[in-house]
This record gives sequence, C-alpha cells and structure tokens, in this order.
Amino acid sequence: MGFRNGRRRVVLAVAVLLVTAAVAATVYRVLAPAEVSTVARGGYPAAAQPSPGVIGRLPVAPLIVDGRLRVYAAHRQVYADRPVDGRYRSTPFWSYRRWPAELVGVVASGTTVVSRWSDGRLVALDARDGRVAWRADGPVPTEEPVVRRTAATVVWSPPGLYLTRTGDGREVVVATGDGGARGVDLAGGRELWSAAVGTGCRTDVGTTSTGQVVSVDRCGGPAAVEFRDAASGAVSGRWWPPGAGDDLVVTPVGCRSGRSGCAALRTAEPGDAAGRGWLFGAATPVAAPALDGLDSQLVGEQAVGIVDGVPVGRAARSGKELWRRPDLGSARVVAVQPGRVHLLTDVNDLVTLDPATGAERSRFSLTVGRDGTGYAPGAAYAADGYLAVERLREPVDPDADDQGYFLGSEPLVLAAT
Repeated sequence: MGFRNGRRRVVLAVAVLLVTAAVAATVYRVLAPAEVSTVARGGYPAAAQPSPGVIGRLPVAPLIVDGRLRVYAAHRQVYADRPVDGRYRSTPFWSYRRWPAELVGVVASGTTVVSRWSDGRLVALDARDGRVAWRADGPVPTEEPVVRRTAATVVWSPPGLYLTRTGDGREVVVATGDGGARGVDLAGGRELWSAAVGTGCRTDVGTTSTGQVVSVDRCGGPAAVEFRDAASGAVSGRWWPPGAGDDLVVTPVGCRSGRSGCAALRTAEPGDAAGRGWLFGAATPVAAPALDGLDSQLVGEQAVGIVDGVPVGRAARSGKELWRRPDLGSARVVAVQPGRVHLLTDVNDLVTLDPATGAERSRFSLTVGRDGTGYAPGAAYAADGYLAVERLREPVDPDADDQGYFLGSEPLVLAAT
C-alpha cells in the first residue's frame, strides 16, 4: 500500500514538473526578446503615374518610399503595402516586428527604410523585399513621439531620428537620445561617430541639406544654435541669433522630409507670433525676411506664404515678389515638396501651384466618396507627387480621445497632385 502511494507521489511530482516546464517555456516564448521578419513574396512594384485627384482614405499615416510603396508604423511593427496609389490599405507587402521594444521613429531614403526602437536599436530594411539590411545601436530615446491613432509623428517627423547628406555624397542617419548623439552610414550601418551631449539642456532642431546636425544648446551658457558635422560628429560652429535669450525656439524650414535635409530655420522668442526666417549659409545663417511668419514655407529658392490674406511667392534671398494669387481667397499652405506647393481653400479644395510661377498644377475637392468637406485639416505630408492630410472633427478639441479628435475610422485622405 505504501509502495503504491509512494509511486503515486512520484508520478504527481513529475507531472507538476512537466507542467511547470511547459508553462515556463510558453512564458519565455511569449515574453523573450524577439524579432519577426516577414519578407515580400511578390516583385517590387513599379512607380505609379496616377492622374491628379483623390486616391483614397487610410486609417494610419503613410510614408511614401521610392515612389512605389507606402510604409506604416504600428506599436511594435513597421510594414509596407502596395500599390502606392491603392485606394485602401492592403495586405502587407512585407513586415518587421520587434518585442518588447516599441517603434518610435521611421525615416527613409531611396530603397532603405530605417526604424528606431525604444531600446535605441536602429534596424534598416530593404524596401524592395523587407529584408534586414543592417542593425546598429543608438542612444536610448529621451523624447518619445506623442502617438495618436494615425501614428503620423512616428513616420512624418520622428524626434531624435534624422537623415542628411554630407559634402562627399554620403548619406548619414543621425540618432540622438540619452546624453548622446550618433552618426551611422545609411549604406551599410557602420558607426561613423558617437558624441556625448548635454541632457536636459539641449533641444534638437534637425539636419541641414549640407550635412550639418542642428540643435539649440543651453548647457554652457546662453542659448546658442549649435552645428555639428554629420560626417565626423565634430562641432563645426555656434550661432547666437540677434536678441536671442534662453527661451529661444528654433524651427526647421524647407526640409526634404520631416526635420531632415532642411535649407532654413525660423527663430522666435516666447510671445513672438511671427518669428524670423534665416537661410543656412556657408558660415552663419543669413536673414531671409520672406520666411518671417509661421505660415511661410520654403520650396527650393522660393518662399511661399500668406501676405495680407493672399498667397504670395517671393524669392527667398531677395524677398522680391514673384507672384500672388488673390483668387484663392483665404487659402492656407498645408505642405510643400520639390516643384509643388499645396494649399487648402476655405471649402477644402486642394490647389497645387508651381512655387516659381504660381501657375496652377491641379485643383480638386479633397474629399472621398460621400465624406464631404466638413473637417479641419490636421497634420499633412507631401512626397513624390503625393499628399496625405489628417481630417479632424470640427470644432477641433486637442484634448479629445481619438474617436472625438479624428473624422471617422479612416481619417487620412491621400491624393496625387
């Protein structure tokens, strides 16, 4: 009798151990750090040539890559769909996931998509098939984007993640974060430099079109605009705008994408509703009064903004007026890209002009199906001839939840211009 009881206890103990081991294995598989790469099964799509007009609506913000794909951000995933001019979001062309890190930024140049994660890791993907091209370590982000349902900030203007091109044509990824900044070669992921920077006394501005990393530095005295060479990481200059104080605010202008590859900046002090515009020069920035005012944008050599309620184009360096369009009424500039400036009228007609001449390239109502035009425009993005705009419920309440803030479950409208 005792023998049977003893055997029963042994069997029970073994069963408990097996169950415990199985549970432990399951927990490890679920919680252990991991990455999942799902590569493309089909061919790389050709660039589309859509006619001007609304393409469709999307639930999340697209990053247009190489004029062929739309890349999106999720909580722990970056993925792409095709075609670039598809009416709706479709089954992913490729996908890359990480766990437990969170996706905090995405930038792209050519066929390379670089994702940044909450643990500081940089992962580059080949847009043609989604395969991992390289991995690199970067500083842990100190500024995480404010992410709403569309994840627009993550793909359109990620904080602490920038691209620039050096004088010898090399493209560099710059990541800033916890006490440091790092430059990585876009082509192969090789670290070019690493620099210690102040924490809590430094604010990113972005990168220039000529290979400089720009920040506002308050660490060693009065606020100064600091320039760092993207090829070496060395500080190449410091600039104090006239009359600047410790509350100096600097905004990049004329950027290739987000806050990357910018040709100018705007400086302002608290209470200054307009700000002063400056073009990046060979030494220090050069005053550009045509860029004064928060509604002025830079497209190539032209400054486009609203002057006395009228859209006006001026030469950025001289301020000479090139054209004006009083027929557009109270239209506002929502986005620019090379060769195009996009304006929305008070009835949400999208008008795209040539920034050099003011000539109209296209005009149509920015609406989809029966959605109507009763919305306020939110964040906007333009690239490769496309424009995406968030649609917000009126009256706009920034403190509302996503359902009350955005118009519908697919608040983004995508158009070809």
